[in-house]
Parts: sequence; structure tokens; C-alpha cells
Amino acid sequence: MPLLTRTEDEQRTLDEQVQKLQKIVDYEIREYPVEILVDKFVTGLEADEAELFIPDYQREFIWSEPQQSRFIESILLNLPIPYLFVADVNEGAREGRLEIVDGSQRIRTLVAFMQDSLRLSGLIKLDKANGFVFSDMSVPRQMRFKRKTLRTIELTESTDEEARREIFDRLNSGGTPIQPMEQRRGSMDGPFMKVLEECANLAAFTQLCPVSAIKKKLQEPQELVLRYFAYCDNYQAFSKNVDVFLDDFLKGANTALTTTPEKSEEYRQQFEIMLAFVGRHFPHGFRKDAANQSVPRIRFESIAIGATLALRENPQLDPLDVTSWLESKEFKRHTRSDASNSRPRVVNRIHFVRDNLLGRPVEYIEGGLPIGADGSREA
Repeated sequence: MPLLTRTEDEQRTLDEQVQKLQKIVDYEIREYPVEILVDKFVTGLEADEAELFIPDYQREFIWSEPQQSRFIESILLNLPIPYLFVADVNEGAREGRLEIVDGSQRIRTLVAFMQDSLRLSGLIKLDKANGFVFSDMSVPRQMRFKRKTLRTIELTESTDEEARREIFDRLNSGGTPIQPMEQRRGSMDGPFMKVLEECANLAAFTQLCPVSAIKKKLQEPQELVLRYFAYCDNYQAFSKNVDVFLDDFLKGANTALTTTPEKSEEYRQQFEIMLAFVGRHFPHGFRKDAANQSVPRIRFESIAIGATLALRENPQLDPLDVTSWLESKEFKRHTRSDASNSRPRVVNRIHFVRDNLLGRPVEYIEGGLPIGADGSREA
């Protein structure tokens, strides 16, 4: 394909856009000894006054022991370590302190190791270190480890919060995958994110929709709540790309709550009303049975959103026993894993719950054929 020749106007337009979108990012490169980094993070931590801190939008500590061990091994063997990114906070109660923009997993691994809460494991190259905690090493080796330095890019106080979040988003868009909800916390924080956090932490939600400890660290409860609100408001407009759909909704909701903050309470009340309804009428909440300790996303979505839509039509709804259709082949077919990324199937599984709760024939849309009583596709 021959190369296109750009006109001067096109080139000028690009230059103008680059200049407009460029962030002021001023930085200094420093080298901190491990001991100093750990001290800056630990001293004052309990009172939330540590000089080096992890902002709320950062991901939880999710590195496994083998991942942590390999990082410690890299330091012991003088292998190259990626730069840490920190930012000098320029205003508010944390002014002058250092916000970790990228490197929280590494910092927390150093802290865990030097506090003897990490026992090295799974090392192949430095296999003699397996089973060691920090205090097991010789005193000279401990001193040498504490003097090891990590290069740090320190964004100066002239770099604003928007630029810091942009850097966080860019740094986490490649390499070790970051979960979409984790990345949203870093790049799309706002008033609606606070609503998601509050709803995700409700005791009723935790009881009705159990999530494993690992998934909690990956922000799965917040992901479920975001999906609930996004589909409730606009499920008919869903397309195949779930992440784009959720991102667009979150951006819009953040903007809306900036101008109408009172709507936050409406969101919370809607979610609580739905939970109370599910708690009263669904024997196992969102779970398949009493023994199940996790809930598939599409099962949660169909029940939660279907119930909300039914309650919008009849706030006094008192349905008959839901067990017969909840355990049917049709519902199982609607909520199996291969039914997740199709608009007709998203709509039809939501309508299946809504209309069964309302005691009427299911309103299916074309492209997601209902399932007959014998499990076969209806014509």
C-alpha cells in the first residue's frame, strides 16, 4: 500500500492537538536505598501519615509468594529493576508526601520481606534462599540488602493529579494484566466510584453474593455493582464490547453526579431495595445453591437487573415461588458462560427473570431464541 502524503493542514492540526493534550510532567530521577523506601512507607503508616503512601485508586496487594520471591531474588542478584514512579503531592492534607503512582507491589514486597512476613519460595536460580525470611540471612547480607538502591522517577509538585492518573493508566495498560475494574479506579475515579464502593461493601450484598478473597482483591464486587447499574440504565443499547460499555457508563455517571450529587442516594436506595427483594424471594440469594460460594457474573446480572426492572413495573411485587423457573433448563441455558457477550442474550436473560417475576410470558428479542421445556431451541 503506498504511503499517504499528508497536507500541511493535516500536519498543523496534529501539531495543535499534541500541544493541547500534552501534560506538564516535570520529574527528577532519584536512587533510594531499600531501607529508606521501607522506612518512608512504614513510619506513620498506622496513622495514615507515612511519607510514602499508596493512593486509594491503586490495586490491592495481589502478588503471590513466588512473584514476591522472584522480585527479592532479582535485588539480591543485582538484576535490573524497573523504575518506581512516585509523585510529590502539591496540595491538601498530604502535601509534600510521596504518592506511589507505579510500584506498590514492589514496595509492599520489600516491606513484607524485611518484616519477616515473606518466606522465600519457588526460586530456581537462588535455590539456597528458599525457606529464608529476612532475619535468617547473615547480618552482613542483611546490611547489603538494605543498602541496595532502586531508581525512582519522582514527579515534582508541578505535575497535577490528572497527569498522575494518566501515567498510572498508561503504565498499567501493558505488561502484567491489570483487571479492568482496577484500572478504572486509577483512571476514572469520581463521585460514582464512591457509590460503587459503598454498594460493594454492603453487608447484604456480601451475604447474598459471596466473592472469593482473591477476587475481592481484583475488585470483583465493584465490577458486579458497576455492571448492575450500567445494564439497569441502558441494557438495550449494549454491544459486544463489555469494557467499552462499562467505561462509557462510568464516565457519564461520574459527570452526572458532579452536577447532581443528590442522585447518589437514589442509586444506593435502588441497589438496597433490589438486595432486600432478592433476600426475601430467592432461597440462596444470587448463588446456584447453598453450597456454592461464588456467583458467576451473568447469573448475578440476570437476577439483579431482572428483579429491578420487575420492581419498576410493580413496586409491591410479591412473586410466587421462583424455584421452578430458576432451576429450569431455560434459565441455565440463558446464564451459561458462552451467553455473555451477545446483545440478544443479555437482553433475553434479563427479560427472562423480569417476566417470570411478573408472571407473564417472556418478551424475547430476535437473535436469542428461547429454550423449550425439553431444552431444545424454539423456532
